[in-house]
Amino acid sequence: MRRLRIVHRTGYTYDAPANASYNEARMLPANGGGQFVISSRLSVPNRVSQHDYVDYFGTRVSSFEVLAPHDELTLVASSLVEVRPPEPVTGGAGWGDLARLSQATVTVSEQLLQTDRTRPPAELVALAEQERGRSATPAEAAMGILTRVGDAVEYVQGVTGVTTSAAQAWSKRKGVCQDITHIALGALRSAGIPARYVSGYLHPKADAAIGETVEGESHAWVEWFDGVWHGFDATNGIDICDRHVQVGRGRDYTDVAPLRGVYSGEGASHLFVSVQITQEG
Repeated sequence: MRRLRIVHRTGYTYDAPANASYNEARMLPANGGGQFVISSRLSVPNRVSQHDYVDYFGTRVSSFEVLAPHDELTLVASSLVEVRPPEPVTGGAGWGDLARLSQATVTVSEQLLQTDRTRPPAELVALAEQERGRSATPAEAAMGILTRVGDAVEYVQGVTGVTTSAAQAWSKRKGVCQDITHIALGALRSAGIPARYVSGYLHPKADAAIGETVEGESHAWVEWFDGVWHGFDATNGIDICDRHVQVGRGRDYTDVAPLRGVYSGEGASHLFVSVQITQEG
């Protein structure tokens, strides 16, 4: 078990003052599974009002507005979370049972549908079909797809953006965790395996000392379904462990963006982000 303190600072600077802004933040960790939130708080110094709720996919959301002119919008999400390694999951369904189970509930069947961000190119569909064809079970196919995607796409910052699609990132064979996750989702779904996007944080240092603060990152990984949900970090080629802190789930990044909104003003906006993680136990 790890006890992690996470401080996530993000927001926008503006070329000219924004007259007002209306925003949603998805930055606070969720309780559930091996994850227990001891404390969490979102601070928005210049907000007028704030409304907190849980969205359709079970993600905690803070909706707030700033109605006075402002040159900068800054949010600070502070959380203390205990994380345990997930228990091993066994007993997944075969192909025939998966086809039935995938249509049994809307929450699973909707994770078979491609989005504009996940829709795979023909080459990626062929890769997924190849893995399905030679795999005795959906679990074997899923791991084959995730391994091949992770091996094929190089983690490189700055070559993609938040609007980059799986097809665009696949053509470059480069991207960040968001891109690798979108590519993996597209391939899994094309093989008939429901899969969903998970957002959160990753502690980058497995052997961090107690009290050591490191620069962390917002992170994304995949959960795929064969009668039960399994998590896998295709970017790093590892199972989900006690260094992963889950915030939200959805069909793709659009459903779980840490911060989004609209503002009234003439200047452009510029996003800034920093994440610091301290292991406390």
